[in-house]
Amino acid sequence: MQSFGRWKLLAAAACLVSPPAYTEDMMRHVDLSSPMFSSAEMTRAEVEGSLQASPTGAVLSGKSLNGLDLSGLDFSNVNFRAARMNKTNFSGAKLDGAVLDQVWAMAADFSGASLRKANLFASQMQEAKCDGADFSGARVAADLSRASLRNAKFTGADLAADMRNQSMGLMRAVLKSADLAGADFEGANLALTDLQFAKFPGANLKGASLAEAEAGGADFRGAILGHTNFNGTDLTSARIDAAQEKAFSGAKNLDRAFRE
Repeated sequence: MQSFGRWKLLAAAACLVSPPAYTEDMMRHVDLSSPMFSSAEMTRAEVEGSLQASPTGAVLSGKSLNGLDLSGLDFSNVNFRAARMNKTNFSGAKLDGAVLDQVWAMAADFSGASLRKANLFASQMQEAKCDGADFSGARVAADLSRASLRNAKFTGADLAADMRNQSMGLMRAVLKSADLAGADFEGANLALTDLQFAKFPGANLKGASLAEAEAGGADFRGAILGHTNFNGTDLTSARIDAAQEKAFSGAKNLDRAFRE
């Protein structure tokens, strides 16, 4: 009985840390070429009118805004929940405190945008361009696979897994193969995130927690480390600077990492 009980606990733990099937299931049943995900139901002028009519926070939830040029607009505290904004241009826009939960923003452009204290939960942002974007203090449990986040700012941001609700799978930041060159993660929480094959040259990871993160194949060469938490981080086939090996103390499979 004791061994059986232990087996059940291990099985439950494995379920918690296994990659979520939720995103894959969503993508399998979505036609990204359909008008809902490829065209817009509003013009830029109409979006601006909505912002002017609700200066304390417009509601654009569920709207199709795909491909629009919304650069430079002030979307502070706007509710975009479940909106479709694939390939939309938000460069230089202000989205501080905005709700971007469950949005579709694949290949969208957030270059230089401010998303301070924004909420991005279960958001689909694969291949988004977020160079120089500011996510300071934001909650980012989004899929940013293959995104460009060069010099983006994540100071104090929470990208960690949400362990409270598993009905949708393990919701966390996914940064698979993302370009994180020069990004600032000082004091950020990346526990249990998916960082496989992500590139961190020149990224600031001081005081950040990458505990239990999946970082197989990730490139940490040139990253700025200091009091960085790598406890349980899987570094299988990751690339690290040999001179900084001690900084990865506590990581899993450190012996399988490439030192250069």
